[in-house]
Amino acid sequence: MTWWKRLRANPLAWIGIAILTIFYAMAIFANFITPYGINESAKNGALLPPTQIHWHDRQGQFIGAHVYPTTQGKVDLETGDRALIIDYSQPSKILLFHNGHLFSTSIPTAQLNLLGTDEQGRDQLTRLLYGGRISLLIGFIGTTISYTVGCLVGGISGYIGGWLDVVLMRFVEILMSVPSIYLLVALAAILPPQISNTQRFALIIAIISFVSWAGLARIIRGQVLSIKEQPFIMAARASGASPLRIIIHHVLPQTITFIIISATLDIPRFIVVEAVLSLVGLGIQPPDPSWGNMLSISTNASILILQPWLVWVPALAIVLTVLSFNLLGDSLRDAFDPKNIRQ
Repeated sequence: MTWWKRLRANPLAWIGIAILTIFYAMAIFANFITPYGINESAKNGALLPPTQIHWHDRQGQFIGAHVYPTTQGKVDLETGDRALIIDYSQPSKILLFHNGHLFSTSIPTAQLNLLGTDEQGRDQLTRLLYGGRISLLIGFIGTTISYTVGCLVGGISGYIGGWLDVVLMRFVEILMSVPSIYLLVALAAILPPQISNTQRFALIIAIISFVSWAGLARIIRGQVLSIKEQPFIMAARASGASPLRIIIHHVLPQTITFIIISATLDIPRFIVVEAVLSLVGLGIQPPDPSWGNMLSISTNASILILQPWLVWVPALAIVLTVLSFNLLGDSLRDAFDPKNIRQ
């Protein structure tokens, strides 16, 4: 049975692929799914719970899916609860595939906030989808950069050897001895406060990639040491191919199985690091959303108690993404295992 047949027969792999496909598709088509802007605030709509969808009017007659204009009332100073003011005189029908969006409402003031609103009256679903673009993209970009550097450094070090191998490996060991989370916090903390979020995003990727390639380089070096004496490598060397060409076209492809599996398992680490940096205020800054800075509201105890949907939704998105990548990575590892392939 080939590795592809084994992967296809693994239900855990399909669970991971399905969840990731849904998340990435929703992030890419965020402007189609939701009719609201990232920073569009509803008047008197702060901290609204998820909108309740009704199917019958107040007299019990079925009129289809609809919502009512909802605003926040006064706060109870004793309990902290906010009374909801619902205008039952204006039922607003939910329209699908309307005005270039997946859904909208017939009355603009009656918003459909499927995941509620935040403290500024912004639609939580909209910010979750657009924030997913940052949190999901940073994993792919960071992994691509770090694995490119790690593979080249490890391949050159293992193939050429000598003093270059000693220098590169000593640098790798120094880099690996520094606790990565402290280095990330220290480097992120010195970023100029006036830089844009686009620049901050690029710098965060550069920082994470810088501290992530060292471990991979050591592993690739060990694999190259065992590969470079193989007959096909000696044949390429005898034909006059340059060391860099041999490394890129003959040596590294032999490690592609390990790289694919390891990259799949490493992508969620980048996502979690970005979330942690944004959570502590050193990553993507508001008003631009990311799953990490959406979680920063969890430092407010009253939010955790009275508006838990603001915390649980981005937290669940991160957990499901990390779990899905791990399921896919474990499935790939089982599929590529030579013992399983021979069965």
